[in-house]
Amino acid sequence: MLPVVPPSLPIQCSLSLSLDSLNLKVKLSLRRALFILLLAANMSLLSDLINLNLSGTTKKIIAEYIWIGGSGMDLRSKARTLDGVVSDPQKLPKWNYDGSSTGQAPGEDSEVILYPQAIFKDPFRRGNNILVMCDAYTPAGEPIPTNKRYNAAKIFSHPDVAAEVPWYGIEQEYTLLQKDLKWPIGWPVGGYPGPQGPYYCGAGADKAFGRDVVDSHYKACLYAGINISGINGEVMPGQWEFQVGPSVGISAGR
Repeated sequence: MLPVVPPSLPIQCSLSLSLDSLNLKVKLSLRRALFILLLAANMSLLSDLINLNLSGTTKKIIAEYIWIGGSGMDLRSKARTLDGVVSDPQKLPKWNYDGSSTGQAPGEDSEVILYPQAIFKDPFRRGNNILVMCDAYTPAGEPIPTNKRYNAAKIFSHPDVAAEVPWYGIEQEYTLLQKDLKWPIGWPVGGYPGPQGPYYCGAGADKAFGRDVVDSHYKACLYAGINISGINGEVMPGQWEFQVGPSVGISAGR
């Protein structure tokens, strides 16, 4: 004889299962929320540390030494701590690096010496921190082959050239690419934009793609003390240009 099942039992079982399922969903939601909270806290901490102003706690500063690598197109840099503010590049210490790792020296004689040539305020670390533009020499004091500044400085320092006070203006065109894709911003992925015409010096979100990046770069250059004179959108969507100068002599290439 089969047992008699109370009518309320299936309802109780169903309710119990529903509560267990609900509890599981709540637990998962809480875990996700906790993970997001921890991630946000870590990101907030990282942001705070990136923007940490050292000026109120120490007289020491960070100097980022920057030079051109072996290809002539790549930039290299390394940072060091200085005891205080320095405004004259000639008072900065020389430094060295492994030229065999940058394509600028053989492995058996790899030391290359950095000579500081110009100082700019650091728009990334801000405060009293600086960017130091350098050119590169052998330990014996000879300019390495990729040091094109050496000959330029000799020419511009010649009395006959200096007397002419030569002015230079530089313009650089560039294209902003979409994140994780080698495709210009403002272009449909795998496709092409509309015809040229509305983009050159264009205004509006449907024409001036990447203006936030361009404006940030513009302000960073002004903050650093670079003699940037202007920006404009170019004929292709995602393409921009900035101008530096007029500058006198070697200062155009600092």
